[in-house]
Amino acid sequence: MHVRLLLGMSVLLFGISRLDAAPKNIILAVADDLNLDLGCYGNPVIKTPNLDRIAKEGTLFTHAFCTTASCSPSRSVILSGMYNHANGQYGLAHSVHHFSTLRQVKSLPARLDKAGYRTARIGKFHVEPAEVFPFQTALGDEARSSVEMADKCRELIASDDERPFFLYFCTADPHRSAKTGKPPYEPNLFGNEKAYPGVKEVRYDPKDVIVPPYLPDTPTCRAELAEYYQSVSRVDQGIGRLIKILEETGHWADTMILFISDNGIPFPGAKTTVYDPGLRLPCLVRNPYAASQGVRSRSMVSWVDIAPTILEFAGAPAPPNGLHGRSFLKILDKEHADGWDEVYASHTFHEVTMYYPMRVVRDRQHKLIWNIAHPLPFPFASDLYRSATWQEALKKRQETLYGQRTIAAYMHRPQFELYDLEKDPHELTNLAAEPVHSATLERLKAKIKAFEERTKDPWLHKWEYE
Repeated sequence: MHVRLLLGMSVLLFGISRLDAAPKNIILAVADDLNLDLGCYGNPVIKTPNLDRIAKEGTLFTHAFCTTASCSPSRSVILSGMYNHANGQYGLAHSVHHFSTLRQVKSLPARLDKAGYRTARIGKFHVEPAEVFPFQTALGDEARSSVEMADKCRELIASDDERPFFLYFCTADPHRSAKTGKPPYEPNLFGNEKAYPGVKEVRYDPKDVIVPPYLPDTPTCRAELAEYYQSVSRVDQGIGRLIKILEETGHWADTMILFISDNGIPFPGAKTTVYDPGLRLPCLVRNPYAASQGVRSRSMVSWVDIAPTILEFAGAPAPPNGLHGRSFLKILDKEHADGWDEVYASHTFHEVTMYYPMRVVRDRQHKLIWNIAHPLPFPFASDLYRSATWQEALKKRQETLYGQRTIAAYMHRPQFELYDLEKDPHELTNLAAEPVHSATLERLKAKIKAFEERTKDPWLHKWEYE
């Protein structure tokens, strides 16, 4: 009896030691402006077989959220584990916008470098300054040609170097292309103007796309969504090539893949807002050492949790007080983990002209939005304002809704927006002014204040000052 017990314990300990000693490579893939428009998230039209495979062999989070629906700020959160009001990346990094992360921030690539990883990035970077995010290798900035991007990563993945690798793989799809905003506002603005090596373009009929309720169901909007779908399928093919390279090099069995998006779809009503279409995003995680596959988790996770999760997988946990997020590595096999029922959001800028700070708490039932600059009209990102869908809506503003909101309601927000998400999932009926909901309002306001205190939010004083 004792011999069997000792043998069993020996086998278990041997298995654990092998797991600890196993290579732990990491790929963090970030799409640009992608909502839950994947086959594995229930879209019956869009073709994303490779991402669907990751979901089938890993964990799909149904309630995953970025903290700010803007490219650079969101990426700074992903790469630091800190809300952007604390890391300093308040808005876009490029051009005249010129926002940058505080130099004292210790980022994910810096921490992994110290832990003995080879770190590399490819595609869209979009955070500043580069020395705060010290990737050892930059494999290229081309971010539309996803299959080419994957092929450029082969040498890193196939290397005989015994050190594990961390690859930050960032497409520019399905972001609108740089040609956006030129009259007559054609819908073909999602990088589909040319062919890309290795990509078999998947085209969609506008009549087949799924128009979400926050967008107008018009021929113009459908045409733009069809172009967006095509761009999403290009992302999927790049991920497919990465998977093939991992399989060919023997690293499919020792590489964790995380796939997320930086923020919501590039249409007014989603990107740059803190409504769910701006914040609620795909999160697929395939841990090759996990015991369970095909898990659909309702645990509420946030992009501040990405860096801590990667660091724990790498065996390099961050100091307990160093990051705002926490690792979800140990709950990948759980459909709903206790204590994962609340997330926060913090938005301040997109472009430099778009000052509109918002703070958010969201739980299973309620969301409270604090529009700190509520006397101002809600500002527009240039690519969203000049989209064919929005321009058409402006021309018809006297006779149509934009999705389920009036244009006036979209452009002018109250100080507080309180929504019961169980009864009102599209966030249309603001309960903040109703006396029957005053206790809920005060409870959630207190949570936002505590969140700001906890994360040293410079906008905390707005409760008193303005």
